[in-house]
Amino acid sequence: MAVPKRKTSRSRAGKRRSHMKLSSKNIIEDKKSGEYRLSHHLDLKTGLYKGRQVLDKKD
Repeated sequence: MAVPKRKTSRSRAGKRRSHMKLSSKNIIEDKKSGEYRLSHHLDLKTGLYKGRQVLDKKD
């Protein structure tokens, strides 16, 4: 089993982690309502998902 010979310093770990980008969410505009929502998620306002009524409309 591979084991590191020395402890990774905070500085070195920070340098490595600095390249990880925080990905932006897939935010899209709904075609019918014009509201922004996450892709592959249902619209809570209308209750639609992929053009189908999944939930009752929210008042």
